[in-house]
Amino acid sequence: MTDVHPRDRLLTIYGRKPVLEVVEDASLPVERVLIARNADGPVIADILKAARKRGLDVRRVTPAEVTRLSRNARQDQGAVADVVAPRMGALGPALPGLPADARVLLLDGLTTPGNIGLLLRAATAAGWEGIIVPRRGSPEVGPLVIKASAGVAFKAPILRTATAEEAANLLKENGFELCGLRASDAADLYQARFSGRVAFVLGNESTGLSPAVDRLIDRFIALPMAGGVESLNVAIAGAVVAYELCRRRLESRAAVS
Repeated sequence: MTDVHPRDRLLTIYGRKPVLEVVEDASLPVERVLIARNADGPVIADILKAARKRGLDVRRVTPAEVTRLSRNARQDQGAVADVVAPRMGALGPALPGLPADARVLLLDGLTTPGNIGLLLRAATAAGWEGIIVPRRGSPEVGPLVIKASAGVAFKAPILRTATAEEAANLLKENGFELCGLRASDAADLYQARFSGRVAFVLGNESTGLSPAVDRLIDRFIALPMAGGVESLNVAIAGAVVAYELCRRRLESRAAVS
């Protein structure tokens, strides 16, 4: 049984300036805005003005209610908003609709918001069908991730599960080959062949893949390294993989046409 969370379709934005930015952006569907009763000042006034202009309902609530939604009392500054991300949702229901050559990233324990934001941007730009960001073991897709993605997070195909292990099992059940990245003793990315549905799993910045996910990997892939360099930052490595498989997909489609 898959874990579908009622908030899988929403990105929660907190902090006065980030909330003002999403309220002012008419292209972003804002579901709700909460402002603490004790919050005031010029930016709060601008949020209220922009919300009125868009016809958005702003609720004045207790500071505790704002923090309950933001889950970051130190940085929410008494302002929080829920934004509907149109391509974001639960992994399980999305899997049957993905194409036969679907390419997805599974993030297994990444902890740096900047890395997650960069991976969202790279995989979306490369045309991948999904970036799986588990709810447990990963930072919230919030202001820091969104900033690192340069706003792409709002339209990225983010897929959610409870854990990376749950995601790995769901992917295998739906015909995905699971490939892990490893620095050595693995097939060279540029020599490896891929067919059908493929998921690349990226592990924690320091410790790599979790044991529960590692044992589910079908094969490991390595990026060639020269100049004494042992490895790349996980976001850079993910971007390299995303665009190499993007290149192959474009060549394949060009050959068919």
